[in-house]
Amino acid sequence: MKPPTFGYSRPESVAQAVSLLAARGPDAKVLAGGQSLMPLLNLRLAAPGHLVDINRLAELAYVSVSGGQVTIGALARHNDVLRDPLAVAAQPLLGQALALVAHPVIRNRGTTVGSIVHADPAGEMTAVLALLEGSVRLVSVAGERLASAEDFFLGPLESDVRAGELATEVLLPELPSGAGCAFTEVSRRHGDYAVCGVAALVELGPQGEVSGARAAYLSVGPVPVVLDLTEACGGVSLVSLATAGTPDFAQAGRLAMARLQPGDDIHATAAYRRHLAGVLTERALAGAFAHARERAWLSLP
Repeated sequence: MKPPTFGYSRPESVAQAVSLLAARGPDAKVLAGGQSLMPLLNLRLAAPGHLVDINRLAELAYVSVSGGQVTIGALARHNDVLRDPLAVAAQPLLGQALALVAHPVIRNRGTTVGSIVHADPAGEMTAVLALLEGSVRLVSVAGERLASAEDFFLGPLESDVRAGELATEVLLPELPSGAGCAFTEVSRRHGDYAVCGVAALVELGPQGEVSGARAAYLSVGPVPVVLDLTEACGGVSLVSLATAGTPDFAQAGRLAMARLQPGDDIHATAAYRRHLAGVLTERALAGAFAHARERAWLSLP
C-alpha cells in the first residue's frame, strides 16, 4: 500500500503553518502524530494534495492545568497526557480513557488533539470532549476561535475545522468536587476500536444524592452521543447507601438502550450494540458513582 502523491511542508512556527494552510486551502491536511492519517493515505481513503507537518512546532507540545482547566497542546502525545500527574489528577477521565487508546507504541506517537480533530466516532477522546463539554482552539490567518464540543463533530471523520485552520489546543474542565467519572468499553482485543464504549460522569448534591448523571457513547452513531440520565438515577444518596453499597443503575441502562439508535456494520449488529450500551451504561455509572463517593469521603474533615 502506497499513498497518493502529495506536496509536503514543514513549518517552523504556528504563523508559518497557518499561512501554508491558507495558501493551500481545502487541499491541505495537517500531519501531527499521523497514526490515523497515514493509514487513510495508504488505503487511498484520503488524498490531500499537500501535507503540513507541524512536528517542529515545539511550542504546541504541552499539557497544563490552570484556572480550572486542563489544556492540551496539538503536539502533546497521548502518553505525554497520560503520564502527566497534574492533568490526570485534575481530570481523571483523561487517564481512564487514554489507557484504552490503541497500544503503547501508538500512544507514544499519536496526539490527543489530533485524535479529537480526526472525529472518529469510535475514538475514546471524542467521547471525552463531548461528555466534558470541552472546546477546541482553532487558529488561522484571520485570527482564532473556540469551537465547543457540542458543535465540533459534524459526522464520521468530519469536524468543524475549516480550511486554513489549525487546531492548536483542546481545553477540558477539571472534574468538580462532588463528582466522579468512569470509562469502560468492549473491544474484540485490547487496543482495538471499541464495539461500544461509555464515558460517564456522576455529580453528587449537598446531601450526597445523585444530582446529575451523564454518559457519552462511542461507536453507536456518526458522532459521539451524549445522554442525560439523571432522571433514571437521581435521588440516590450516600446516607441511604451507608450499608447498601452501590445503587442499581439498571434503569439508566434501559433508558440508554431506548434512546440510542446504533447501526449494523461488519463488527456488530445494532441489537448487540444496543445491548452493550445498556450493560456498559450500568457499569460506567456505577464506577463514576463509586469514584464520586470516594472523593466525597476523602474530602470530609
